[in-house]
Parts: sequence; structure tokens; C-alpha cells
Amino acid sequence: MLVAQAIVGKAKLWDHQCELSMTNSKEDRSILAVQGKYLGIFICWILGNGCLFGFNSILTIEDYFIYLLPKYHPTRVLTLTYQPFVLTISAVFTYHEAKVNTRRRNLVGYMLFFLSSLALVILDLATSGRGGIASFIGVCTIVAVFGIAEGHVEGAMTGDLSLMCPEFIQSFSAGMAASGAITSALRLVTKAAFENSRDGLRKGALLFFAISCFFALLCLLLYAYAFPRLPIVKFYRSKAASEGSLTVMADLAAGGIGSHPNSSAEEGAAPPERLSNKQLLVQNADYALHMFLIYLLTLSVFPGFLAEDVGSHSLGSWYALVLIASYNACDLIGRYLPLVGRIKLASRKGLSVAVLARFVLLPAYVLLRRQARRRGLDGRAGVGAWAEQRVPHRLRPHRGTQRVQGSGAERAGQLARVLPLGGHICRGRP
Repeated sequence: MLVAQAIVGKAKLWDHQCELSMTNSKEDRSILAVQGKYLGIFICWILGNGCLFGFNSILTIEDYFIYLLPKYHPTRVLTLTYQPFVLTISAVFTYHEAKVNTRRRNLVGYMLFFLSSLALVILDLATSGRGGIASFIGVCTIVAVFGIAEGHVEGAMTGDLSLMCPEFIQSFSAGMAASGAITSALRLVTKAAFENSRDGLRKGALLFFAISCFFALLCLLLYAYAFPRLPIVKFYRSKAASEGSLTVMADLAAGGIGSHPNSSAEEGAAPPERLSNKQLLVQNADYALHMFLIYLLTLSVFPGFLAEDVGSHSLGSWYALVLIASYNACDLIGRYLPLVGRIKLASRKGLSVAVLARFVLLPAYVLLRRQARRRGLDGRAGVGAWAEQRVPHRLRPHRGTQRVQGSGAERAGQLARVLPLGGHICRGRP
């Protein structure tokens, strides 16, 4: 909690220093547009971690669930339980975007992440680590709550950050990938630390659940108290309000701004026209198709392949963890590749070719699957993760933010998170 207190204290200091600058000259507002930027990037990275930390925790801890609930196929069932809730909640909020309080939506989501993480600890302690139908139903219920929480947070945060500078949405997206790498590293450490002790698998899982719970609470505090006080966040939200966004008023109030400087009114310009969801999809039809195909293929391999490959391996219970860790590590590396200018894809046609080229990897997966059964170690997930994340960061909403103003940018960001979920569901099974 010391980290959260330090960040909140720094945000409050900036809040006090720039309280009067929001209504001053254009020079003052240009200073606010960059003040607190790096702290904001760091907070966005943490919030991105928190957005997928719960689901990645469930995936990473599957060795414990397989041991605890061997009769109920947890690897398959938990993923199928999770995804429909994410898709449904995200789609409903995207349709009613103009009427939704974005701040309240994010706070509810992060609160659900914290409560569901805490519920995992309580459930395991209450059942003393025993399996059975009651434990299985309890775990499925908690996983469903994780899905509801992600449906609240992922689209709302992506839409909210699409109103701001591109570095924020890039950092948030990188944080989502980092959550997988962090959870994999934590799980490997906790499993190794308790491997030789009595009931070591359960002890490692409990410690892992406790860390997840703490991290969810940290994200809740940062979003509630630190992020809205940053000068750069106030600047972009005030700008979005002046461009017609209806969902940032509660955020402005949380940052101590009762009214926003209406730049459009000052310049005598009319507010930009509000585009419908259909118009946004038509303008970005190729990007929408790309996102759908990317995640349709990805989910057929991970965690889909892992759920179906239930044979014996020389790595034993470590096999699933090594496979998940290899995917998450390459996922993290791949999400940072767009920052390298020389290899960044800028052409829309080039993006289409790259997305379709990923399907050429399917024969490689078939061949490697046969070899992996003999050798016990699998590098397929890592290759797939790198190929996946090399492409989609040219599809993130920070491109659309340059073309769509105000609420249109926010809704474009939310649509960009609903489309991959469609690929998840169309996969049919994990």
C-alpha cells in the first residue's frame, strides 16, 4: 500500500499546483497536456495488469484446479464459463455507451476483481482444499464474476484512454500482456517454493491467490484516487467533454473540476458530429475483421490446445505452467514490438496480409504437436504469441483516436475490445 500512497500523494500535489491552470491561457493548458504523463503511463500499465490479472490467475493456476477437480475438466469448463459473461457485458455496455457513467463502471469492475480474488482464498480455506461438486460450482461462480468484472473494465478503460494520448492506451495494452508474464512468474516461484513441503501445491496456490487479491486492491485504489488527479488526465477529459463526450463528467468531478473549459465554444466552432456504432464499424471494417480473426486463431491454440492435450509428459505437473509461461513471455515481447519504428506495420493492406499469414502457422502446430508428445517440451505457444502480438497493436484504438473525436473515440475503443471476444466465443470450445 506504500506504493499507492506515494502515487496518490504525488497526484494530489500536482492537483493543488494546477488547480487554477485549467481556466488560464492556452500556454497553461499546453503545460497540463504533458504534466504527469510518465506517472500516468505507469498507472495505465498497472491498471492494464489488473484488467487481466484475474483471468490469467485462473489460467496459470490450472495445475491446482486439475489436481483439485480432476473429474470436471476445469481447463475446458472454466474458460467457457468466463468468456460468455465478458462478451455479454461488454456488448451491452458498448450499445448503451452514451448513458453509462464510465468512472462508476470501472470502479465496479475493479471492485469485483478484488472481491472475486478474495472469494477464491475464502473458498479454498472453507473447503480445506477438498474437491467435489460444491467446490467446482463455487469456482465456476467466481470465474463468472471475473468475467463480469472484465466486461466492466476492459472496454471502459480502453474507451476512456482512447480519449487521451496514444502512450496511455499503448501502456495499458502492454500492461495486459505483462499480467500474464507476472502471473506465470509468480506461479512458477510459488510452486517451486512449496514443491517439497507437505500439501505444497495448495500452499503455493493460496499464496498466489493472496497476491492476486492484493494487486486487485492496488488497482482499485489507483484508479479511484490517483489517476483522475493527474493534470494530463484532467486536460484530456476536459477536452473530451468540450468535444461532446457525455461520459467524463463524473471523472472531471473526481478530479476536482466542476466545469470544463469549452474550447469549441471559445473558438466559435460547433461540436463534432456524434457517429453511431454502425458508422464507426463501417469506417473501420478492416480493423474489425482483423481483430476478430486474430483472436479466433489465438484462442484455438491457447488455451484451446492446452485444454485438449491431456496426455502424459516428462515435465509432469510443470508442463502446463511451462507452456503458459512461454506464451505469456512472448506475448509481452510482442506487444512492445510496435514501439520499434523500423518494424512497425503502417499499411492497412500490410496488416491484412499479416493477419491472414498467421493461419499458415496451423500446419506447424500440427507437426509440432506430434513431436512434443515424444520430447515433453513445447515451444508452440511462444511462436503463436509472438505472431499474434506482432500484428494487433497496429489495430489498437490509438490509431482511431487521431481520426475520431470526443465520444466517437471512446466508443471506437470499446468496440475494439468487443470484437476479439466474438472470436473467443466463435471458437466454440476452449
